[in-house]
Amino acid sequence: MAVLLGTGYAWQNLKSFTDNLTTTDVINAGAGGEKPADGAIDILMVGMDSRTDAKGNPLPQQILDELQAGGSDDGGLNTDTLILMHIPNDGKKAVAMSFPRDSYVKIANGYGRHKINSAFAYGKNDAAAELTSKGGLDPAEIEVESKKEGAKNLIATIQDLTGVTIDHYAEINLVGFYDITKAVGGVDVCLNEATQDDFSGANFTAGQQTIEGKDALAFVRQRHGLLRGDLDRVVRQQVFMAGLAKKMLSAGVLSDQTKTKNLINAVTKSIVLDKDWDILNFANQMKSLSGGAMEFQTIPTGDPELETPEDGQAIEIDEAAVKKFVKNLTEDPAKTSSAPPAADKPFDNSSVTVEVRNASGVPGLAAQVLESLAAKGFVSGDAANAESNTKTSTVKFGKGGDDGAAAVAKILGGVAVEQDNNIQAGHVRVFVGSDYSGPGAQGFAGGSGVGLDGVRQQPASGDKPITADGVRCVN
Repeated sequence: MAVLLGTGYAWQNLKSFTDNLTTTDVINAGAGGEKPADGAIDILMVGMDSRTDAKGNPLPQQILDELQAGGSDDGGLNTDTLILMHIPNDGKKAVAMSFPRDSYVKIANGYGRHKINSAFAYGKNDAAAELTSKGGLDPAEIEVESKKEGAKNLIATIQDLTGVTIDHYAEINLVGFYDITKAVGGVDVCLNEATQDDFSGANFTAGQQTIEGKDALAFVRQRHGLLRGDLDRVVRQQVFMAGLAKKMLSAGVLSDQTKTKNLINAVTKSIVLDKDWDILNFANQMKSLSGGAMEFQTIPTGDPELETPEDGQAIEIDEAAVKKFVKNLTEDPAKTSSAPPAADKPFDNSSVTVEVRNASGVPGLAAQVLESLAAKGFVSGDAANAESNTKTSTVKFGKGGDDGAAAVAKILGGVAVEQDNNIQAGHVRVFVGSDYSGPGAQGFAGGSGVGLDGVRQQPASGDKPITADGVRCVN
C-alpha cells in the first residue's frame, strides 16, 4: 500500500484513504529489545482467521460460506499468518520473517507455553470477559476493544521471542485478503504437484497459475495434504506475499486507476493499522524498494510433532536460536563489517587443524561444517559423529589454542569456546549441536526436511531465499 501511495493517483485519494482507515492503539505493549541505531522499522503483519470486519461487525454468512471459513466460533481468534518485516532506514533491502502458527512458545503476560497463534486469543478473551462484566458497550465495541488487547498480547509475545521492538502493527482479515487479491487482478504462483484439500477448499493443478479471491485464500490456508504441513503452508504464504508485492510494484497495477481505487477500498474496509503510523513518511521511505530487495525467511524450528501438555502436537522452538537468527538478519551491517584496527594482525587460519563432531544426530552435519571451515583457510581434520547428541554447539581447544578457537568460533557465528587439555596443540574440535545456525546451515536440507543445524530454518524450496522478483514453484 505504501508503494501505491507514492503514485500520483493514490496521492489524490490519500485523504479518503486515511479518513476511512481503521486504526488501533496497540504499540508500546510488552517488553521489547533495543532499537537499531540506523532507524530501521519493524512491522508485525498479522493475517487473522477472523469472522468480523475491521469495525467489529460479524461477516455475513454468505461471505463465510464463500470463503469456506466456517461459523463465528473461537477459531476466528487465531492468527493464521505472522510475519515480522524489517526495513532498514534506506528502504533498499527488506526481510520478512515468518512464524509458523503452531510454534510452541512462551505467551506473554503469564499465560504459559502454547502455540503462538493463540497469543492473540488469550489476551482478547480475558479482555472481552472483563468488558462484558462491566457493561456499557455493545457487542461490536467489545469486539474492537478486546481485539486491541489481543494484539497487545501478541506483540509482547513476538517481542519477547525475538528481542525486537515492534514499531508498527498491520492486521488483515479473511475477507480483506479476498478483496485485495481480486483488486490487483490475481497473483502468480506455481506448484510442484497438483493438490486437493477439502478443509481449505484448495484444488490446484501443477505448474504456474494466476489465482485470486477464494482460490488465493485456499492457497495460503492449506496445510492438510502438504509434505510438511504447517511449514509448507508458511512457504505458500511467503511465495504468495512475494507474488503480491511483485504485482503491486508492476506498472499494470500502479497505472490502472480502477485497480488502485479498488485496492484502496479493500484496504480501508479490512485492514487495521496502529494509530501512530505515519503513512506519508513510510511511503517516501518505501518508494525505492524493488521486488528483488524483498526477501522472505522463516524462524528456526525443531521437532514439528512436539507433544505438548495442553495444545496437542506443536512445532518445537528454541528461543535462543530465534533471537540469534533475527539478530543476524536485522543487525546494522556497519556494526559487523568495520575493518580491524591497523595494529591488529589477522589470524593465520592455516595454522589450525579443525575437527568436527556431529552432536545433533543430523546426517551429513560434520562434513558440511568442516567443508565451510576449510573454505576459510583452516586445515581439514576429520569429521565424525559425537558420542552423544547435545543442544549447545561448542569449540574446544587444547593448551595455548585460545586464538585458534576464537577464530573458528567467530566464523561459526559466535559459538561458545571451552578449553580441553586432551586436544593436541594446533587443533580445535567443533561440536555442532542442534542450536547451530552458522556457515553451512543455510539452504541445507536432508531427506526429512531437517536443516544441517538440526532445525528447520528455511522451509523454502530451493537454495535461494524467496524474493519478490520471480515465481517460485513450491509444494
